[in-house]
Amino acid sequence: MRAVQTPLAFIAQRWTPSPKTLRRAALSAVVMSVVIIVTGGAVRLTGSGLGCDTWPKCTDDSLFTTPEQGIHGVIEFGNRMLTYVLSAAVGWTIIAARSVKPRRRGLSRLAWSQFWIVMGNAVLGGITVLAGLNPWTVAGHFLLANGLLTVAVVTWQRAREGDGRPRVRVPKPVRQLSWAIVAASVALIVLGTAVTGSGKHAGDSSEVPRMPWHWADVAHVHAAAAWAVCALAVAMWLGLRVVDAPDDIRARARDLLLVLLAQGGIGYLQYFTGVPEVLVAAHMLGSALMWVAVLRLALSLREREVTAPGIPSRAEPTPAVRA
Repeated sequence: MRAVQTPLAFIAQRWTPSPKTLRRAALSAVVMSVVIIVTGGAVRLTGSGLGCDTWPKCTDDSLFTTPEQGIHGVIEFGNRMLTYVLSAAVGWTIIAARSVKPRRRGLSRLAWSQFWIVMGNAVLGGITVLAGLNPWTVAGHFLLANGLLTVAVVTWQRAREGDGRPRVRVPKPVRQLSWAIVAASVALIVLGTAVTGSGKHAGDSSEVPRMPWHWADVAHVHAAAAWAVCALAVAMWLGLRVVDAPDDIRARARDLLLVLLAQGGIGYLQYFTGVPEVLVAAHMLGSALMWVAVLRLALSLREREVTAPGIPSRAEPTPAVRA
């Protein structure tokens, strides 16, 4: 009896993606992770968080939005539909990672972990709707979306590398500084959820609970954390010049500084202009791009030997044995 193949194994036996295709698949998941963060923010900023008033359906009687729900229902339902686009990008990444030759189990695990994060965050998003936009579940929903972005960026980077042992490219103090930037950036993003969780944009026009502190007070702490990240990024940029780091690493440090400069400007502008929706949306996009820049910088400090491309997938038939 022949063993039954899974669909992924069937595809992998007949198709081998080029390195470029693999990288594009992984990048598509990164792009869609950023898009879903920004569109999720748009749902909140337009007051459409309860545009679909239940989950997994949009209403008790309809899977889709209804005319009675108006534009808010369209926005919320549209964001739900984007989850399928995100899932398609993650699915493409899974198929490409599974089909590469020789087989890369670590890369496949990273791709599959994106799928499980998407599913988990979809459930958490449903709980958020059922809980009436509780600010703590809203914050968790946003942070888990950033967790997906983290894994997607790591997968994208690993798709550009081989599976050999990592080789460090800079001295240990520089690597430690990069992890300090990662830790400070995580704190910055978490504090950002505390600002929005107590701020003006609750996500719906109804009475939505807020976190138990004044948003302006948390905004000052958030700004202090931002200055700390900026100081660490400047120290990294200078340190890389001192140790004569490779050009690509120095470019990553420069990119991070540019993103932080733009993000800080938007942050202060929105604070002094009454937190308008368009600037908050731009700040959320900047937050995602900042996190991508932080991760790319940290991951560029080591490298792995690139594996030689595989041989075409279709197995050669076993020659018949003659008597």
